[in-house]
Amino acid sequence: MMLKNILIVGLGGGIGSVARYLCQKYFYEYHPNPFPFGTFIVNILGCFLIGIFFALSEKGNIISHEWRIFLTTGICGGFTTFSSFAYENVTLIKAGDYLNFGLYAAASVALGILATFCGIAVMKLI
Repeated sequence: MMLKNILIVGLGGGIGSVARYLCQKYFYEYHPNPFPFGTFIVNILGCFLIGIFFALSEKGNIISHEWRIFLTTGICGGFTTFSSFAYENVTLIKAGDYLNFGLYAAASVALGILATFCGIAVMKLI
């Protein structure tokens, strides 16, 4: 069962990654702009899609467990991890866990940007 799920997620992730690449390539080539519209559109679209997929999985037998992980962890995960981040924050808000929502959202953004700067700095030293 675990190997089957890994293959399902891997297939979806490959599809999502290719879709992200094509979407970003389209915006960078045909609509050049200093604002990263390609990534922005991918992130917002991925959030919308993961919302649809999780809502479908919560409605009962509309989609199976395999389809849920293919669509959410696979395709949306390959398309953008921002969609998972957004869904996890929505889950915390719906649970009324505002402290962990605030910590998770703020720390993820702030530390993610800081970690990127640190990675660049480390590579400049090498």
